[in-house]
Amino acid sequence: MATHSLRLGLTGGIGSGKSTAAQMLASQGAALIDADALSRAATAPGGAAIEAIRTAFGTEFIDAAGALDRGRMRALAFTDASARSRLEAIVHPIVGRSIAAAAAHARDSGHGLIVYDIPLLTESARWAPTLDAVLVIDCLEATQVLRVRQRSGLTAEAIRAIMASQSSRARRCAAADAVLYNDGITLAQLDAQVRQIGTWFGL
Repeated sequence: MATHSLRLGLTGGIGSGKSTAAQMLASQGAALIDADALSRAATAPGGAAIEAIRTAFGTEFIDAAGALDRGRMRALAFTDASARSRLEAIVHPIVGRSIAAAAAHARDSGHGLIVYDIPLLTESARWAPTLDAVLVIDCLEATQVLRVRQRSGLTAEAIRAIMASQSSRARRCAAADAVLYNDGITLAQLDAQVRQIGTWFGL
């Protein structure tokens, strides 16, 4: 059992390669806590947030499968600025408890490094006091757009709207203890850099 686990926050803008880097760290032996996956679980059929969402927003925001209707919720958020905050007030405490439970399990299992994969880490003041260090995966904005278009089929305008809702590159990098520049390099080169960072954090 590890007497102390280092807590590494991992973040990056959409299309930065953050999730790829997270999986590389996990392959080195880090425990990976995926905040997005836990959020999706909370709003999936039977998820812990579903009944509260139904009560707060109405049955029409729950789809036929029993999950949050994300498309309808996105549409609402465009017209009602408070909708996102109201949804976050339901989902975030649930996700926070899930993250705490996963971290406790990782410590009990003897993991020396716990990687918190948090897309909006720098958008919230809640994370800094809970982490020992922050790693940012960075790339050019044009590269973000290209990567996301290739994998999702979204328009450049839609992707840039998502990027505008996230922290700027400068803000993310300013919050980082380490920045990995993932642009113009191969997957093998990215893996080598991630392994070096893993070594710094005791893997």
